Amino acid sequence: MSSKIIAPFIASNLALDFINTQFGVSEARQECLHDDSGVVAWLQQAGVLKEACEPPPAGIAQLARKLRDNMRDLLVSAQLEQAADSAVVNHVLEWGYPIEKIEWQPSEAVFQKKTYKRNMDSESLLHPVAASLVQLLTEENLQLVKQCEASDCVLLFHDQTKSHRRRWCSMAACGNRMKAAAHRARKKTG
Repeated sequence: MSSKIIAPFIASNLALDFINTQFGVSEARQECLHDDSGVVAWLQQAGVLKEACEPPPAGIAQLARKLRDNMRDLLVSAQLEQAADSAVVNHVLEWGYPIEKIEWQPSEAVFQKKTYKRNMDSESLLHPVAASLVQLLTEENLQLVKQCEASDCVLLFHDQTKSHRRRWCSMAACGNRMKAAAHRARKKTG
């Protein structure tokens, strides 16, 4: 049975949204990748899986959780400018890489490059997530990858604001709550 936990899509980055599939602290910790169907549902919500995948590949949840942990480790290590083992990410990249073909398009009288999933195995379905991490680690400013400043939030986001001063995973979730708490604290001392 698929998990009913709604994953937050607040990070402005596929890899970070995938890392955010486990969120909350202590007893409030939530897991969005409980089972194989939950992983497929997340991939569909994220827009990386358009076609139906029934039944989901057996074991995709286990691989997805290992991938998420490896991605988190690599991100933290990169931010600390330290090496880390990238075995799981590299496994998904190697076994899930898409097939690219050049095909004639008679309606346009041109050749076009077409990209297809290799198959419907776990690695192929998770490949876009791993590729997004590679892009993040190799092409983006990692100082703009931040954790929400709310004391009870562990969500990550890619700060793409002009001033790069974003503090909260989302104003609706943590920002308003933390601003209201600060206002109440000021009123008590004032």
